[in-house]
Amino acid sequence: MPKHYRPAGKKKEGNAAKYITRSQALKQLQVNTKLFRKLCIYKGVFPREPKKKFKGNHQTYYHLKDVSFIRHDPILEDLRAKSAYRKKIIKAKAKRNKELADILKNRQPEIKLDRLVQERYPHFIDALRDLDDPLTLVHLFAALPASDRLKIEVKRVHNCRKLSHEWQAYISRTHKLRKVFISVKGVYYQAEVEGQKITWLTPHGMQQVLPDDDVVYDVLLSFLEFYETLLAFVNFKLYHSINVKYPPILDPQLEASAAELYALARYFDANSRPSEKVEATQEEESDLRLAQLQHQLPSNEPGALMQLVKDAADENEEDEDTKECKNLFKNMRFFLSREVPRESMLFVIPAFGGTVSWEGEGAPFSETDQSITHQIVDRPTQGHVYLSREYVQPQWVYDCVNTRIILPTDAYMVGRVPPPHLSPFVDNEEEGYVPDYAETIKRLKSAAKNEILPMPGMGKEDLDDPQNLLAEGYISRAEAIEAAERKQKMMTLEKQYHDELKMELDGFKYSSSVSDATKQKSGEDMETGEEPLPDVQQISTEDMSKLLMSRKKRGLYEAMKKGQERKKAHVDLLKQRKKKIEAAEKFKKN
Repeated sequence: MPKHYRPAGKKKEGNAAKYITRSQALKQLQVNTKLFRKLCIYKGVFPREPKKKFKGNHQTYYHLKDVSFIRHDPILEDLRAKSAYRKKIIKAKAKRNKELADILKNRQPEIKLDRLVQERYPHFIDALRDLDDPLTLVHLFAALPASDRLKIEVKRVHNCRKLSHEWQAYISRTHKLRKVFISVKGVYYQAEVEGQKITWLTPHGMQQVLPDDDVVYDVLLSFLEFYETLLAFVNFKLYHSINVKYPPILDPQLEASAAELYALARYFDANSRPSEKVEATQEEESDLRLAQLQHQLPSNEPGALMQLVKDAADENEEDEDTKECKNLFKNMRFFLSREVPRESMLFVIPAFGGTVSWEGEGAPFSETDQSITHQIVDRPTQGHVYLSREYVQPQWVYDCVNTRIILPTDAYMVGRVPPPHLSPFVDNEEEGYVPDYAETIKRLKSAAKNEILPMPGMGKEDLDDPQNLLAEGYISRAEAIEAAERKQKMMTLEKQYHDELKMELDGFKYSSSVSDATKQKSGEDMETGEEPLPDVQQISTEDMSKLLMSRKKRGLYEAMKKGQERKKAHVDLLKQRKKKIEAAEKFKKN
């Protein structure tokens, strides 16, 4: 046998050496498809798209290094052991040995995912960046009913509710909430934690229906199992950052009371107590763990309220946004009627500095309290009316939160059609269409900040005109003359700069002789009937740039232009609809 013997067969090169198909990965790991999918979810492994698919387009490809990481991870042996243990339970049930099956089920080993969370997120900021999907999924399962058929356990639903309430307690107590938007899908929230913007979706508080055909619940439950561990780590870190113990302990006095509410009664009591009492009970309160459960409990879960440590978050330095949000509803007391979405209100109002109560047991104050400034009502008419408070619809709270100012309540009064609920996640200037109510809000914000805005139909450049400022009395005549001279000089320099820039783009300056020769040549071409060549100056800069592009860049440029045209068509459609609505309203008035 030669010294450098190599087995027969072609050596793998290129993509074949870097990627592996799913069927090949299953053979290497010796697992089935279901277990392989669970491993990929736990380890954060996802399919890849190689440039050249050596096994065909119908295959799913994974990176060879990712499969190697899975093969050497201890979680693989744990899942195999759990699968073998599950077979014992099935065998005991098949033999109708119920006692043995129950014993095996109670002793079933549990897989810990703590090590995987620390491995995938070595820094806390990495976990915060990837928190959008975990929060959305945890809030979703917190609102779903338990189902044995779909393997959604009651214990898991309760744990999701606990985690979601703990997260909302921290966000509300530290005033980290920034945006709220009510949509058909649910309620969108955005918070800013340690400089990271985190957006999640919570379903509406209605009876949820579980579809059978369109959703693969096994995949969702695998993601949920990892996300629960991740969110528990995040909550632990956030609570300890404000010197509060985790997990929170239920207040036994409130646990024995109302079975319906996740509320903030103790939190509001702590805010309303005088400073002497707070100092006297500070040592007692430090033993309680953070809670601010703010939602209505299902009938199968005991209700409880939890205590929030007084001024724990105030010790940390607050940025300008946090201070602004903290004082938005300051010195305002809200009362929620029965038909109002209480879960969302109990989360949003305290996050912006307001005090809130509701109708029912455990409420901080009753409806007859004369200190109530606003009552949130979502019904056509209101029976008993107190003259010392304002009655508004729930949308007023959300619009105030998104605009960061206290809006006038006239348009949100009971029985009126409220203004359009504008999304805070849309940049109207970038989209090219600014709704009328957005302009109104902009003027209200500028009025609150004592800024000057142009009148409708005028541009911002009209405000810079010294004659207009002189006529309005903002500047004197000497200042107006000086400003006019300065503006004229700036316009001259700007015109000169644009002229020089245009000459530079043209590449050279034509002399008179060259221009005459060009005209003479074009005249001769006209006499002979030949078409003159296009002048270089007639070709626009955009066309020249397009000619010099590579094929790939030209395709990207054309796709970008098509997107701009599509956006323009959408804006034109919105403007046409607006004109039709205005015409219809005008016709009704006439």
